[in-house]
Amino acid sequence: MKSNEVPERNSIPDNFKWNLEAIYNSFEDWQKSFDDVQNKIEALKNYSGKLGEGSKTLLNFIKDDEAVSLEIGKLYAYANMKSHEDLRETKPMELAGLSESLLVKYSSAVAFFEPEILSLDNDYINNCIKTEHELARYEFFFRKLLREKEHVLSHELEVLLAKVGELKAVPENAFTLLTDADIKFPDIKDEDGNLTELTEERWNKFSRSKNRDVRKNAFIGIYGTYAQYKNAIAALYSGSVKGDIFYASSRKYKNSLDMALFGENVCEDVYNHVVDTAKNYSGLMHKLVSLRKKVLGIDEFHFYDINAPISNTPQNEIKFDEAVEISLKALEPLGEDYIKNFKQGISDRWIDIYENKGKRKGAYSWGSYGTQPYVLLNYNGTLNDVFTLVHEMGHSMHSFYSRKNQPQVYADYTILLAEVASTTNEALLLEYLLKNSDSIENKKWLLDYYYNMVRATFFRQAMFADFERQTHSLAENGGILTPDFMNNLWEKLNSECYGSEMKIDEELCVEWARIPHFYSAFYVYKYSTGFTAANAFASSILNHDDGAVERYLKFLQSGGSDYSLNILRRAGVDLTSTEPFERTMKFFEKRLNEGFEIWGM
Repeated sequence: MKSNEVPERNSIPDNFKWNLEAIYNSFEDWQKSFDDVQNKIEALKNYSGKLGEGSKTLLNFIKDDEAVSLEIGKLYAYANMKSHEDLRETKPMELAGLSESLLVKYSSAVAFFEPEILSLDNDYINNCIKTEHELARYEFFFRKLLREKEHVLSHELEVLLAKVGELKAVPENAFTLLTDADIKFPDIKDEDGNLTELTEERWNKFSRSKNRDVRKNAFIGIYGTYAQYKNAIAALYSGSVKGDIFYASSRKYKNSLDMALFGENVCEDVYNHVVDTAKNYSGLMHKLVSLRKKVLGIDEFHFYDINAPISNTPQNEIKFDEAVEISLKALEPLGEDYIKNFKQGISDRWIDIYENKGKRKGAYSWGSYGTQPYVLLNYNGTLNDVFTLVHEMGHSMHSFYSRKNQPQVYADYTILLAEVASTTNEALLLEYLLKNSDSIENKKWLLDYYYNMVRATFFRQAMFADFERQTHSLAENGGILTPDFMNNLWEKLNSECYGSEMKIDEELCVEWARIPHFYSAFYVYKYSTGFTAANAFASSILNHDDGAVERYLKFLQSGGSDYSLNILRRAGVDLTSTEPFERTMKFFEKRLNEGFEIWGM
């Protein structure tokens, strides 16, 4: 076998693979658990219509439901992770398909629960919690559920809304089919002059090419193609927005943004802070554009220059053991307990480390309440891979602490909190590497990495959030979402974000048409809040603020035991205040000034 050839999985030593046998020792054990849980799912249906019969019945349902969902979580996680080891293997794919069907069956069986609880009197639920001490732990769970009652309609209308749900999904499904299957992009020449088919995935690579012609041609190929479909995509997006407005109105929310924020009990101030901070500190992005323009040595800066490398990628290979040691040193500020558990995760084989033939690409953290955390990597020895390691282990350590300290009902943290721990780890690693690197080139790469993170995770997502708010507001006030309106809005937002030194090409104005997140309205702001909270935590920890580490560990341990903003506030980060947002921007400014110094600008 060639030294650089991707190995077969069976040639990789077991100590470099995750230990899925800790969940099920064999496919036969998985099948036995799968067969056993089928009858338990059916038994859950027997509680339908009986939840109002007393606290014992309510408690028994919750216990039985948790036992079933615990096993389903293990079945689902194992089958899918096993299939990702080698996507060519049919047996794990079969198990993954079965687990998906099982999840649908379970969801159908317990679909009665929420409507039935919401049909009961609040006093009945409160009395059950008082009289049945084991129900006390579910108080927040019920409080959160009962809060939805004001937006629940009559049974007949709920049935009607459920049927309309299929229509609401049409714009997103059509957009996905159009952009993934029907739209074809032109061929372009790559760095070697070879004619290459352009795809969305290859755009990510071409946009980072050192060859400006490659970047420009890829940009024109992608964005120019979307421009040809702008009328159809505008109609699809308009349909999605109208669906949001219909549901918000039907369920008696103030507007569609209010509906999106209600579930996690997020006040509109938080959303406003994201958008306003990006606007108020847009001068920093203008300064970054200026830095990139000067380093690249170009007369006119375009969007296709935004990802152009302004540093050389470090070439020295970092062995995985070395990557672990670097990570441990970088994360030392989190304290002995965190480091001990991180090391335990490595020795307990949470991680599937190396690439093998057929293995799923990318990286993720997974597992369930009934398992240890798991991390899929495709480690290749680069500095970027070290960041991926600490990022995914940040997710897994968050899951570890949550599951260890919370009952099953509160073990999962919300999407609003999901990227905080992973990004905190990245911030700590970046600080450690910048302080300990004696290579100017490595420092340039690290700063470039950070700048890209700030732009993509905060400013770009804030611009998306602003776009969504303005399009929904226009439609809610009777306006029409035409392609021209959205093109003009997108041009304005990009001009505000990047400043006068970036030329806004005509093709860029239609970028709104290629953003799939817009079909899940008011979601993207959470990337910005997660980045902000993570930077606030990292800053406090590195400054050795009193109790900073203890508060952060408490955050990791909290899972979903309260509303996300309350969990963050108790840990020292108040997103209803502008303070953490301003702190993040001031740190960005500090790093920008370092960049101007290190590049000699």
